[in-house]
Formats: sequence, C-alpha cells, structure tokens
Amino acid sequence: PYSNYGDMASAEVRAFILLVLYCCQGSECYTDKEEVVLWMNTVGPYHNRQETYKYFSLPFCVGTKKTISHYHETLGEALQGVELEFSGLDIKFKDEVMQTTYCEIELDKAKRDAFVYAIKNHYWYQMYIDDLPIWGIVGEADENGEDHYLWTYKKLEIGFNGNRIVDVNLTSEGKVKLVPNTRIAMSYSVKWKKSDVKFEDRFDKYLDPSFFQHRIHWFSIFNSFMMVIFLVGLVSMILMRTLRKDYARYSKEEEMDDMDRDLGDEYGWKQVHGDVFRPSSHPMIFSSLIGSGCQIFSVSFIVIVVAMVEDLYTERGSMLSTAIFVYAATSPVNGYFGGSLYAKQGGRRWIKQMFIGAFLIPAMVCGTAFFINFIAMYYHASRAIPFGTMVAVCCICLFVILPLNLVGTILGRNLSGQPNFPCRVNAVPRPIPEKKCWKWKCIVCLFCRYFIFTSFWAYKIYYVYGFMMLVLVILCIVTVCVTIVCTYFLLNAEDYRWQWTSFLSAASTAVYVYMYSFYYYFFKTKMYGLFQTSFYFGYMAVFSTSLGIMCGAVGYVGTSAFVRKIYTNVKID
Repeated sequence: PYSNYGDMASAEVRAFILLVLYCCQGSECYTDKEEVVLWMNTVGPYHNRQETYKYFSLPFCVGTKKTISHYHETLGEALQGVELEFSGLDIKFKDEVMQTTYCEIELDKAKRDAFVYAIKNHYWYQMYIDDLPIWGIVGEADENGEDHYLWTYKKLEIGFNGNRIVDVNLTSEGKVKLVPNTRIAMSYSVKWKKSDVKFEDRFDKYLDPSFFQHRIHWFSIFNSFMMVIFLVGLVSMILMRTLRKDYARYSKEEEMDDMDRDLGDEYGWKQVHGDVFRPSSHPMIFSSLIGSGCQIFSVSFIVIVVAMVEDLYTERGSMLSTAIFVYAATSPVNGYFGGSLYAKQGGRRWIKQMFIGAFLIPAMVCGTAFFINFIAMYYHASRAIPFGTMVAVCCICLFVILPLNLVGTILGRNLSGQPNFPCRVNAVPRPIPEKKCWKWKCIVCLFCRYFIFTSFWAYKIYYVYGFMMLVLVILCIVTVCVTIVCTYFLLNAEDYRWQWTSFLSAASTAVYVYMYSFYYYFFKTKMYGLFQTSFYFGYMAVFSTSLGIMCGAVGYVGTSAFVRKIYTNVKID
C-alpha cells in the first residue's frame, strides 16, 4: 500500500511539473534570485520614431556583468531594426537593489557634444525586461537652452505575480549637468512589488484605452455604417428601377418587326453586348494587377483575423513576420485569379504573366526597402537591414512565392480559364460613339475617390483589430457599389472599355491616401531629416499603391459579376 501511495504522489508531482511547464510555455518563469536580463534596444529622436540607433552609439557606459549576445528571433525583428544589447546590470528576481553605481562616464568634449546633440533633438531610448518595453529620455535642457543635463539614475520598479513579471516602470532621476572633462556616475536601483495583474493582461497598460472613451469614435463607426447602408440601398434602388426599365424597353424592341427596329432609336448598354467581354488592353499587366490585388485582400483579411484571435502586439516583430508568412502562403491566390483571367482573355504567354504577377508586389516593396536601406546604412541607423536578412527575403521570393504562384496559375488556367461569357464576342470591334467619354471617366474617378477615401479615413485605428476588419468590409462594399454604378453609366454610353475603368476608378483611392500623407507629415507631425522623410514617404507610397491595387481588384471583381449578370438576363439575338 505504501508503494501505491508513493506512485500516486510521484504522479501528482509529475502532473504539477507538467502544469508549470505548460503555464510557462512561451514566456519566462523565474525562481527566486534568478537572473533577470535588462536589454537595451535603441535610441533616437522622439519626433522621428523610425530613425533609431543602437543604444550604445551614444557614449553610455556598460555595467560590470559579462556580456550576453542576442540574436534576432524572427524575421520581423530584423526588418524592424531591433538591436538588443545587454545592459550589464545585475538584476535578480525578487532581489531588491538599493541605489548602486554600475559604471562611470569619462566625459570628454566629443562625448559631451554627442549627449548635447541627443538632448537637443529629444532623444529617447527603449529597453526590455522579460519582453516588456520601457522608455526613457536621455536628458533635458534648461529654459534658455544653454545648459544640458543628463539623467543618470534609472529607478526600476518591477511588479510580479507568482513567478512571472507582469509590470515594469522606469523613473529617471539624478539630473547632472554636462561639463567637459568630468566623470559622471551612472546608477540604478530595483524595487520589487507584488501585483494583481494577470500575466496575459500585462500588455494592457501599453494600449490606448481612450479609443473607447471618446464618443466621436462610436459616432464615426455609426456614421460609416449608416453611409454604407444608405449607399447600398441607393445603388440597389437606382439600378433595379433603371434595369427594370431597360429590360422592358428591350423586350418591347424584340416584339417590333425589322422595319420598326431599324427606324427606332436604339441605344443603351445592350448595344455593346458583342464587345463588352472583349479582352482588355494590355491583358498581361491587367491580369497581374488583379491577381496581386486579390492576394493583398486575402493577406489583409487573414492577418486581421489572426490579430483578432492572437495578441500579436505582445511579441516584437510578430505582426510583420505574420504578414510575410501569410503573403507567401497566399501566393496561389495570386496565380489562380491572375492566371485564370489571363487565360479567359486569350493570353498565350502565361509564364511571363506568372512571373510578373509573382514579383509585382515583392519587387515594389523590396526595391523601396533597399533604397531606404542605403540611406539607413549611411546614417548607421538600426533600421539598416542586415545582408543575411536580405538574402532570406530573396530566398522566400524565389523558393516559396514563385513555386506557389506557379501552382495557382496552373490551377486557375485549368479550372476556370475557359471564356464562358454569356455573350459572343464580335470579330470586329464596334466603334465607340463620339460622346466625350473622358468626362464620364473623370466623374467616375472623382466619385469613387470621394466615397472610398471618406470610408477609409473616417476614424483612427489603434490596436482594435475588430474595427480594422470593419473598415476593410466598409471599404470593399463602398468600392464595389460605386464602381458598379460608374460602370453602368459607362456601358449606357455604349463604351465597352469597362475593365480598366472599373480598376482605375477604385484604385484612384491611392492618390487621395498619398495626398493625405503629405498633409499629415507637414501639419500633424514634427518629423525632419532625410532618413525619416525618405522612410515615411517611401513606405507610404508602397502602402498607397498596395491599397490602390487591392481596391482596384475588389472593384473589378464586383463589377465583373454585375456585368455578367445583366447580360445573362437580357435576350441577345
């Protein structure tokens, strides 16, 4: 019997150990007196959030502990310029440290000038303890801007719940005037306090709770919903009434004899039934853009869903890493839609189209990133992408994205590449009436830009990915509704060149977004310098172009379904 009790006890111990290991999986669990590492990340101007440098690029001194090397855990970390360096401070779990000097700075003229430059430009630095970020400011100047002071005392207050760290606060004290040829002592202290914050809720303090406290956000959301409902209802009512009249008129024309039909004044979208499904101009580029837009939409949808389920903001670079993985995994979507559309339009050089579709977005992103990378290298900024990371990105494009795109292209051509149009395409193109069609196209673009731009910039998005999903849905609905109306007007003017018009009218949203970025840069921020300006406008150009391609693809897909529907329901001789 005693052995049975012993077996039961050992089983309980094993279960307890497994439970502890499961609870600590993916995070750090500490025992008393165990070492806690304080990582120093980057330092840079407060107003230029992307212009960051290594922490020890400023002449700070290092603690006495042995250096610990850090490697980039994810691809996103490397691309975002995370540069963790060991602080050298001796911190142990639940072991309080009174104010202790850990090193001294011999302040010569060069070091003083470096600190003065950092203080004048409002440099701030970032640290990490157990993946929790901490921010501090380098120093401050007096009211006249003549004397400059360095904060020399880091007062750390760490909260723990059980054997986990759940809260970290930093207070900077010990203001010392910067005088050349002096020694400045750097000190720190650590205070531990018990906290009731749960480990899974420890990042809540970094989020912006004001989003839910301002009624303007809820009013904007309600206003956006009402705008979408009104727009969808208006489009449906107008199209249903107009199409019903068109069908009645065309049915009446069918009952006329040939003499009356010739004498009658035939007009409207039915007249272009033999040309409406004619291949678009430049079908290779067009199909590649549509495939890329469908892939961008898939990536946006999946990443937002993942972000809603998982708290991606709790891990460094996880959002960017997830986006890269999802983009590579959804490459068959690009190949399927682009390859099938190119096959329907009678394209024969499908391999070239597949290459263009596969590398259209990666070439744009990588080209912009590499250009900005040269500027970052000149500035010695931490945003400079390492050569190994560049090679990794190129390998992903060549050995993951390209093969998956090839698979999607083959499937698209074989499964849905047949031109099963409801109307036969005439051998000779119908002449387009001389009706100032350029006016229609200008009105189409302006109309689409206004509504889509309003829906996209109606309110800010913080960490609330559910609202971001709502914005995506609103954006797609408005895009489809407006492009359908504009395409109907175009076809009613007997202009059958609707493919590029539907794409460009929806994609013109990118122009307004990029124009807004100029307003935001000059009137809403205090950014300055070549690196920050290049970074901002370079990646805003990438974002605006990607948004335009996505909106253009969504508008074309919705308009294509509408065009097929109306020509299926009308009787064609």
